[in-house]
Amino acid sequence: MKKLMNIGYFLLVALFIAACGTPAPGISLLAPTKDQPNVQAGTSVAGKKYNIALVMKTLTNPFFVEMEKGARQAEQEFGINLIVKTGAQETSVEQQITIIQDLIQQKVDAILIAPADSVQLIPVLKQAQNAGIVIINIDNRLDQPAMDKVGLTNVPYISVDNVNGAYLSAKFISEKVTVPTEAMIIEGITTATNAQDRKTGAMKAFAENSNIKLVASESANWKIDEAHTLAGKLFKEHPDVKLVFCANDMMAFGVIQYLTETGTKDVKVAAYDALAESMPMLKDGTLQATIDQQAAKQAYAGVQFALKALNGEKLPPVTLLDVRLVTRDNAN
Repeated sequence: MKKLMNIGYFLLVALFIAACGTPAPGISLLAPTKDQPNVQAGTSVAGKKYNIALVMKTLTNPFFVEMEKGARQAEQEFGINLIVKTGAQETSVEQQITIIQDLIQQKVDAILIAPADSVQLIPVLKQAQNAGIVIINIDNRLDQPAMDKVGLTNVPYISVDNVNGAYLSAKFISEKVTVPTEAMIIEGITTATNAQDRKTGAMKAFAENSNIKLVASESANWKIDEAHTLAGKLFKEHPDVKLVFCANDMMAFGVIQYLTETGTKDVKVAAYDALAESMPMLKDGTLQATIDQQAAKQAYAGVQFALKALNGEKLPPVTLLDVRLVTRDNAN
């Protein structure tokens, strides 16, 4: 477990550096887009700056540190007041609900929500919308039937095609398999739509190769330590597994740590998020592939959409940004 603690320490150091304002390696912010609102778009008719809240799952995952960077860039460019709120961890659904209740009391103008759960946050978001607050959904998609049930409408969704991204990542480690091979999937939070989509994409990639047999698929809730523990359980049950798709980089770190500790060789691991901390692993071959889903751009676009909605513009219901497969060849 000593090496696992070292990975955790490394991530904490990276988060501290990011919090102090020094960009982490491999993170680039966005150039202003041609259709961005001008600075005046960040103010109301009365000349008061709009208050826009970004509610994320946590800041213990560098993905959300990058997401905040995109929102901060938009804050500077568009002249708004950005309020950033997070839960303690990615499973902190009740904490996100409380945060939104507080934002309703603060009478913010808009909320950008990266929900920890696709269903449980919908009632409180409906309360926010009833209070006149614009809701923009980013990263993890809110459940449409659940929104329809309570009457939560006109909530634009900005993210990436998670099915396709996971497919590309899992395909990279599976397409050249020519002998019977066992595979497994380490899932994210099972009630999160993006976790479900990534599982679907990985299953599709594995199913396209008749030599591959998927023998296990279980959740580690996006966490390093849970993935490390789950890897120990699953590899004892399925010692011949040679392919592992992890639905985010953090869980891949836990799996890779288990493989390193136990001296398990010839296992290919693919992941999702393209965190700066994954780049050395791609270069040394302990990780084979990951997916850049442009966290900063999601939040930046979310602020753009909030301003457009506040200015009365009609927005598309779904906006999917491009993903990028990152391997040893293009890791930076």
